[in-house]
Amino acid sequence: MSEEAMSEEAMSKLQSQGATGIGSMPGDDPVEAAKIVLGELPDLPHLPELPNRGLGADIIGRTAALLVDLAIEEVPSGYRVAARPGRDHQRAVNLLRADLDALDEAIESTGAAPALLKVQAAGPWTLAAGIELRSGNRVLTDGGALREFATSLTEGLAAHVAEVEARTGAKVVVQLDEPDLPAVLGGRLRTPSGLGTVGAVEPVDVQSLLRGVLDTLPAPRIVHCCAADPPVRLLRAAGADAVALDVSLVGGAAGTARDTAEQIGEFWDGGGTLLLGLVPTTAPERRLTLRAAAEPALRLVDELGYPRELLARHAVVTPACGLAGAGPEWARRALALARDLGRAFVDPPTDW
Repeated sequence: MSEEAMSEEAMSKLQSQGATGIGSMPGDDPVEAAKIVLGELPDLPHLPELPNRGLGADIIGRTAALLVDLAIEEVPSGYRVAARPGRDHQRAVNLLRADLDALDEAIESTGAAPALLKVQAAGPWTLAAGIELRSGNRVLTDGGALREFATSLTEGLAAHVAEVEARTGAKVVVQLDEPDLPAVLGGRLRTPSGLGTVGAVEPVDVQSLLRGVLDTLPAPRIVHCCAADPPVRLLRAAGADAVALDVSLVGGAAGTARDTAEQIGEFWDGGGTLLLGLVPTTAPERRLTLRAAAEPALRLVDELGYPRELLARHAVVTPACGLAGAGPEWARRALALARDLGRAFVDPPTDW
């Protein structure tokens, strides 16, 4: 099978899945988290992240554990490049190892054998924004360091995908998390002193570096941005096959929200798939019905002039963002709601 045919087949598999999770889960038990994900999201489970475990378990530390020939250490302001792997870096590596072992254990104990599995990592811009150089400046302020980190991330992700596929027998897709991308583009990241901001990065440079990483990943390539102004058009141009976003931040008649909605329309026109964050990340005060959860997506396609059937073909339902801040009961319920909502898009209730 040609590379293009394999890419199309992988994209078709993603589009046939009704729901998945964004990544993070509450608590500190990776086996229990993996069992919940496998049970509630049988079609497209994800490798759970448990950031509540602290140092090395958050998005930056966890991704740094994948880097090749680069190491990090904790400093009062966050993470900094280290001369060699030390205790902090090893903790991040050990936590990721434990998560993979936990996934193996959960698959064996539940009898689940997912055909498709999603893993997550910080994208190159969020990673470079979240790690300091020895000078105290962010990695993204140094062009050479930025390219070095992107190359190291690319190599680390390739090894990670190969290992997870060998362990599970599943086809692995990668989600790059880029929550800081709008701030990078808008020049809103603070300098080490906190008195100024890092200069905005040109969109063409953001796109080029991101494409360099995405082009090496197996299709379909997913980028997640839960900010209020996700640059959907840029992500598509960089090679993203799917974009994950919080639908509650999209839509409306004016400003950034309207522009984002228009970019979503262009993305759908180009055949892209959206991972629509529709389920709240914490338990709502009132019971959430499927119809109420679906409303933002239905309103979006209606306003953009698409038939609602589009949601069955080019949308995958997710929670609005990660579930690390949820209670354990709601985390399970949120994933179940996402699953049921994805199925409802395929076979809508008669009262919709």
